[in-house]
Amino acid sequence: MTERGSMLAQPLQRPPAGRTFLYLGLFVLGVLVGAAGALVQAGWFPGGLLLALAGEAGLCLGGGRATESRGGAIAPAAGWVIAVILLTASRPEGDFLFGAGGGSYLFLLGGMAVAVICATLAQGRQPGGRDVRLGK
Repeated sequence: MTERGSMLAQPLQRPPAGRTFLYLGLFVLGVLVGAAGALVQAGWFPGGLLLALAGEAGLCLGGGRATESRGGAIAPAAGWVIAVILLTASRPEGDFLFGAGGGSYLFLLGGMAVAVICATLAQGRQPGGRDVRLGK
């Protein structure tokens, strides 16, 4: 029987189609949560900001738990960041969604901090079983 060795020494493989669609779905949900949060945080300032950040945190942590990987937390965070950055750009007519107030900056910076925290807290690849130390 051959031993597989370290996971890092294994060749890269394409993820299964189901996992790819799950990541894509989490990305789209991140875009939707980012767009909804951009509208809610300005509408009801203190509560809307907390609701928008809590929605992002719930999606990122839920995605990480659902996939049991950090990729499940990073996919909605990437969708959120892309949506929020696209919504901050002003149009040629001069219209924009975010004002220059403190709430908008708290939403942008707080959302990025929440995304990093959730990606850090998400379950990474860990060896299973009782003996998790190598050589035991």
